[in-house]
Amino acid sequence: MGIFSRRQTAVVEPSPTVGSLRSGGRGAAADATLDPALRALTGHWTIDRPHSRIGFSVRHAMVTTVRGAFTDYDSVLYFDGARPSESRAEIVIRVASVDTGVEQRDAHLVGKDFFDVRRYPQMTFRSTSTVHEAGESFRMTGDLTIRDTTRPVDLQLDYLGSVMDPFGYERAGFDGTTTIDRRDWGLVYNQRLEAGGSMVSEKVRLQFDISAIRAPSQPL
Repeated sequence: MGIFSRRQTAVVEPSPTVGSLRSGGRGAAADATLDPALRALTGHWTIDRPHSRIGFSVRHAMVTTVRGAFTDYDSVLYFDGARPSESRAEIVIRVASVDTGVEQRDAHLVGKDFFDVRRYPQMTFRSTSTVHEAGESFRMTGDLTIRDTTRPVDLQLDYLGSVMDPFGYERAGFDGTTTIDRRDWGLVYNQRLEAGGSMVSEKVRLQFDISAIRAPSQPL
């Protein structure tokens, strides 16, 4: 996915602040291997929902892939272009916003067999560390909470570039991916196929296609 789609919205409203962010180790030395242009991006950002996608994909009946996304969430991001270990993120997702394009399937996902949104209306990701791997690639580790179960995940994060859009908003693009075993978060419902295997794979690929806009300065 590109930094943002061809269709622009005349007004982009940053999401409200989610909460205080955990820092990734004060006083870290600047990373000399980073592109100097990244340093200018240091600051607070928020995800522009109309031009971003927080989604997932999972194998169905072992022969096809079902894709979906969550459309309602709040975010707070802090990117440090000189000291990646200072970068951090927090995303709070309202699970009832899940959309796979099939109403009956979405109703099943929000029910007790899967997310059980009446008891667990939110899922969260809160970063705990960020490491520069090479070039414009980073590894962000964080705590993923689903159904009140919290487990660590490693997110492969790639920086796509930055631009000033026609409406005066500074944007930066990131792609993030990770694969989880849903059973680790209590999502154990399944049906077995006659020929063997599962109707829904236990492995789920999470995808963060992010167009972030610079937010007003906030205290660290």
